[in-house]
Amino acid sequence: MSAQQGLPSSEVSRWLRAQPGLTGAAPPLVRADLPDDPVSLFLDWIGKAATAGVPEPHVATLATVDEDGMPDARSLILKDVDERGWAFAGARSSRKGAQIGAHPAAALNFWWQPLLRAVRVRGRVQEASAEESAADLAARSAAAREGVTPGEWVLWRIIAARVEFWQGSPERDHTRIVYERTETGWACTMTPWMD
Repeated sequence: MSAQQGLPSSEVSRWLRAQPGLTGAAPPLVRADLPDDPVSLFLDWIGKAATAGVPEPHVATLATVDEDGMPDARSLILKDVDERGWAFAGARSSRKGAQIGAHPAAALNFWWQPLLRAVRVRGRVQEASAEESAADLAARSAAAREGVTPGEWVLWRIIAARVEFWQGSPERDHTRIVYERTETGWACTMTPWMD
C-alpha cells in the first residue's frame, strides 16, 4: 500500500521507515586526492553526477530566512560556480529576492542520489553586477524574459564560508569533507579520515 492510497496516520511512520534508503553506489574517495579548495571538488562531483546520468545535477535547494527568521526553501538552477561563489538568479521582487535583501545569507543543498552524494554550501549573498545580471537574463528564452523590467532580474552569489561534501554509505559510516574559509584560504577536514 502506498501513502497515496490513504494510509491511516498510525501507519505512516511504519511505511516511511520501510522505504529503501541509500540505494546508490558511492564512487571511491581518497583523502590524498582532495583539492585545496571546495570549488574544484564541487566541479569534480557535479561533473561525475552528470556523467553518471543524474537528472538535472545543477538543481539545488536554496534556503533563506524571512523577516520573522523563519526558514524558507525552494528548488532552483545553479547558474555558475567559480572562486567568486555559487551563482543563482531570480526576480528582485520575488519572495526569495525580498528575503535576500533583508538577510543577505543563504544555503544551497545538492543531492545526487545515485552516487550517494550531497553538497551543502552556506555563506553571505552578494548581488552580481548589473551587467552580469543582464547577461543572465539575456541567456534565458524570449518567453522567460517577457514582462521582466530593467533591473528586476538579479544574479546573486553565495560567497561560501562553509562547504560540506557528504558521501553516504549503506552501512551508515558516512564521510563528511568540510571546507571552512579562513583568513588565508580554506581549511579542510574529513571524517572519517581515509587514505
